[in-house]
Amino acid sequence: MSMKHFGPGSQPTGHDTTELAVLQLPSGMETYAVPALPEPAVVAELTEAKEALYRLSGMLAAWPAAAAREAMDLTLLSPADRTLIDQVLGEGEVSIVMGGDRPAYIQESVLAGVWRIKTMNAAGRLLSDSLEVGPIPRPVAQQAFAGARERIRRPMQLPAGVASAPALISEINEHCAAWRPGMPPHVINLTLMPRSEADMTVLAECLAPGLVTILSRGYGNCRITSTGTRHVWWVRYFNSQDRNILDSLEITGVPNVACAAPEDIADSALRLDEILESLR
Repeated sequence: MSMKHFGPGSQPTGHDTTELAVLQLPSGMETYAVPALPEPAVVAELTEAKEALYRLSGMLAAWPAAAAREAMDLTLLSPADRTLIDQVLGEGEVSIVMGGDRPAYIQESVLAGVWRIKTMNAAGRLLSDSLEVGPIPRPVAQQAFAGARERIRRPMQLPAGVASAPALISEINEHCAAWRPGMPPHVINLTLMPRSEADMTVLAECLAPGLVTILSRGYGNCRITSTGTRHVWWVRYFNSQDRNILDSLEITGVPNVACAAPEDIADSALRLDEILESLR
């Protein structure tokens, strides 16, 4: 089965996580618009798609109840039914690529907090296609740091020109050990800190790339990558010329910039109801 790789930027060709960092940044901000839908006669025949959308409406209305957090499997829907769901949901502000043995391509829909999750095998064949409601998809929160280290090992020898990297490594290790779910993030603003090229090289090598790359248009062009150290994310903001304007590390579960807010999910419930009314 073939599939369209959704989301801004190109997707990696395999499950080697080193390719995740080369994803292109999104080029602009999108605003919500009611999607263009097929003629009523066509929609009337797509009963499975409509049933899935009504179920999604119920999930949005019930969130954050536990039942609303269960993923909805779309894998066995017909191509025509899946096309209608594609048209209704569209592509929103956040795209996520997960590496590992079973890569996942995740796209937030135009309805904030509604996520389309497609998992692939190593050969690029579709294994599953599902919808999930929540601030961030559970696979991201649960698997971003699979196999990650608990702390950074400071290099025995440091290259010439290193000044702030040792202190940064100590700060990261201290806050990684202390951070627990529900605590606010600890943010290290690298842009405002005196740092040399050697400092950044050492820091990048010590942290190492992780399994997840997130591209967000919600607060400007933003690339968020997990690292090889548990709870540590590298967050970079870019201007329209793709110039890095803010560089930071966040010690947290998932950075807030990638997450849908509760009020956004509530608004998505109202928007989907409007769309479903037009399908009747």
